[in-house]
Amino acid sequence: MSGREFVDTNILVYADDNRDVAKQTRARELIRNLMLERRGVISLQVLQEFFAAATRKLGMGAGAARERVLLYARFEVVRLTTDDLLAAIDLHRLHGLSFWDGLIVQAALTGGCTVLNSEDMQHGRVFDALTVASPFAEPA
Repeated sequence: MSGREFVDTNILVYADDNRDVAKQTRARELIRNLMLERRGVISLQVLQEFFAAATRKLGMGAGAARERVLLYARFEVVRLTTDDLLAAIDLHRLHGLSFWDGLIVQAALTGGCTVLNSEDMQHGRVFDALTVASPFAEPA
């Protein structure tokens, strides 16, 4: 794939989670490739959620989590507008997404992404030109 790809919070968390080495390896590989190819996109929401999850769920110190946020901020960071917020609310209303997932989908759309890498949404689901892909799904 050569298009822009959005990275959801769960992928970043898996990259630092030693409990599942296979997912950790795959997450790190995806993050590394997207950084090298300059195709990765995240949102401010993803950075915030990562910091919270890393310090709370992974037990990472705040300083180390801050360093990771700085690293991940090398991706293009989408900052949503009021119009994006309203579009996310519509995604929630019309497609049954959680409000927070609606914000993620809208950020990916705003960022011009064709792929949304996430384990939290249905693999293969399509929103306009955006396809949800779990990097951990078994190849078909």
